[in-house]
Amino acid sequence: MKFMKVMTAAAAAVLLTAGMAQAQDMKFWRIGTGSAGGTYFPIGGLIANAISNPPGSRPCDKGGSCGVPGLVAIAQSTNASAHNVTAIQAGQMEAGLTGAATLYFAYHGEAKFKGKPKPKLRVIANLFPEDLHLVLPKGGKLNGLADLKGKRVGIAQAGSGTQIAVELILGAFGINRGNIDAAELNNSQSAERIADGQLDAYFYAAGTPVAAMIQLDSTKGMELYSFTDDEVKKSNGVVPYYVPSTIPAGTYAGVPYDVHTVAVNGMLVTSADQPEELVYEITKALWNKNTRKLLDNGHAKGKVIRLETALKGLEGLKVPLHPGAEKYYREAGLIK
Repeated sequence: MKFMKVMTAAAAAVLLTAGMAQAQDMKFWRIGTGSAGGTYFPIGGLIANAISNPPGSRPCDKGGSCGVPGLVAIAQSTNASAHNVTAIQAGQMEAGLTGAATLYFAYHGEAKFKGKPKPKLRVIANLFPEDLHLVLPKGGKLNGLADLKGKRVGIAQAGSGTQIAVELILGAFGINRGNIDAAELNNSQSAERIADGQLDAYFYAAGTPVAAMIQLDSTKGMELYSFTDDEVKKSNGVVPYYVPSTIPAGTYAGVPYDVHTVAVNGMLVTSADQPEELVYEITKALWNKNTRKLLDNGHAKGKVIRLETALKGLEGLKVPLHPGAEKYYREAGLIK
């Protein structure tokens, strides 16, 4: 419930200050996130809260919001990465969270976006690593990814970055929609199907720990598949922006072993159409010391969202920073 309260804080503040707002400029800024059972949704809510400063709010130096004056950011639940980058390109959202692989493919018009590049995409910040989870029922076991053939497998929701990557990774092991019973479901739906015995396995990439998996683990129980070294290498070969990673033992109470997998960086992006000064102020608010408190206390993954890693991995993506964000990072000394 904590992250639901965070996500709605900006909207509540608008209602409380409606009378004052009439005489002041107010701008709404939509941030596409992901499903409620994942990590993008609560993280997006934290970011929205941090950068908002509705008309009538107390000044930052007097204990009020340190966001952008007049800005009301709203985190919207979506089908995640691929949906978000498409919506930003179309002007249907001002910003969104996306995995680095999806961002690369979308900007350059490759893989699922072949012939449909999204040239307006611009980076605000690298946020946190997202581990690819392959969830199995309690007591479930695979001898290798190839064992998924003939099984009922959740491949994440249509339009998500996870689905794009999963289909590429499975393809490297001779697995496709023709030899599995593929289910396009979000994280919460997949966890429910595993619990009910309607799925044999499901994939989902998100920052740990994932809310829907915590619930599954504490009720029906679950296992996480640990990739072999060869599987990690092949996965990295077909999706270069997924890199080797480990989910430490105990991240989920019922999974007392290290899980070897691959991970992709989650990023905050916007459109080139967004004004430079606005994005500069948003980036500045994102890294305000008061935002640090929100991130540290709001979600486990918020603790790893750090200014010092805000530009990590951007060189290989070849997706430009937004000029407003670049201006801030130059002032902060991250860009010489």
